[in-house]
Amino acid sequence: MAAETIDWRLQGRYFETCNCEVACPCVWLQPASEGECKLLAAWHIDNGYCAEVGLDGLNVALACYAKGNMIDGGWQAALYLDLRADASQTQALTTIFTGRAGGHPGVLAALIGEVWGVRKVVIDYREQGDSRSLHIPGVAEAEIQSIRGITGGDATIANPPLCVVPSHPAVVAKSARYRYRDYGQDWEFSARNGYHSAFVYQP
Repeated sequence: MAAETIDWRLQGRYFETCNCEVACPCVWLQPASEGECKLLAAWHIDNGYCAEVGLDGLNVALACYAKGNMIDGGWQAALYLDLRADASQTQALTTIFTGRAGGHPGVLAALIGEVWGVRKVVIDYREQGDSRSLHIPGVAEAEIQSIRGITGGDATIANPPLCVVPSHPAVVAKSARYRYRDYGQDWEFSARNGYHSAFVYQP
């Protein structure tokens, strides 16, 4: 599907966690640690717009299941949009995060083979120090903690061949908890892979 010609830009912070061992081999185009990836990603938009629609302060989340090498595609996924978004904002977020507006979300969307659903929910996204957390009541809860580098500061990965955010190096993290229950899935892990960073998406 060709991308729509729309003026849009999102800037904010994101994190993800999955069932892979730290650090997830999928970003290096290798098979997932357990042969399948069960991914939960979340974005907080600090500043954003799509055409004339402002998107500041809204949250988005994505649950994703993939077998083998993620670069091979065929992902199954569910998209969650902030319940606080009005009709215009909901349409704008859907257009961007389903890939119809191009940019890196379009690259990721091209790897999805089946959409479980798109729905609006309460999304509580939080940051405190080197931890990131997400809570979607009745659906998902996750928390990750950054891993420190050998010389201090965060341990990071820059410019891998596959990633959710290409605009910034990813801070490597480990999950303190991860639970997802929806669309017939029931995932629960801890002490597994996580990444977080700032992000910029645009066409």
